[in-house]
Amino acid sequence: MVSQSEIAQRVVEAILSQKLAPGERLGEQELADLFGVSRTLVREALMQLQARGFVEVRTRKGWYVVEPSFDEARDAFAARRVIETGMLRDAGKPLQSALRRLRQHVADERAAIAAGDAATRTFLLADFHVCLAECCGNRLLADVMRDLTARTTLVALLYQSTHDASQSCDEHAAIVAALTRGDNAEAERLMRAHIGSVQGALSESSPAAGDELSRLRASLTPLRVAKP
Repeated sequence: MVSQSEIAQRVVEAILSQKLAPGERLGEQELADLFGVSRTLVREALMQLQARGFVEVRTRKGWYVVEPSFDEARDAFAARRVIETGMLRDAGKPLQSALRRLRQHVADERAAIAAGDAATRTFLLADFHVCLAECCGNRLLADVMRDLTARTTLVALLYQSTHDASQSCDEHAAIVAALTRGDNAEAERLMRAHIGSVQGALSESSPAAGDELSRLRASLTPLRVAKP
């Protein structure tokens, strides 16, 4: 049986890949049918996601993916800027195995971009920051980064980001190259510039807001992303 945590993870992955959009409804019964579990288990998963800031419950309407305000978007990017630059400043030189993993991650990003696989590309570009935290040896920060990158992914979709995927990939590659040289100060500078360029591509004007089970099935289909 699918667990509460697995349901929550699938929802977060769908957000990271932009397969679930801000303001989308998450019907309890539809999710229960999709995962073959009880509505009670689904409700527990949604409450977990609510505590993490990904979904909200609307009175007499149900559960919805959150729609962050522009001020909340600024806060999320400010938090990422502090955490990620500080992480790189304090990391020391990563192990060779960690550097190989980061280089492979960037190669996977390039492959998804070349293949035109929008969902996998979007997921990998966001997941790079989680992978970086793991490679710097801080699993607690990796969990924090997973939630922050999911929130900024929602922001990018809601506020019509014009940031180019290839540009993000190139910026990731430059950060990894600086770490490989042992130049953490340059990696920190590049990360600050990268987060700034992603944030700067947002438009403050958000866009205006079928079958429920079919839509959820398409959104929550697991991505075929290779695990390290």
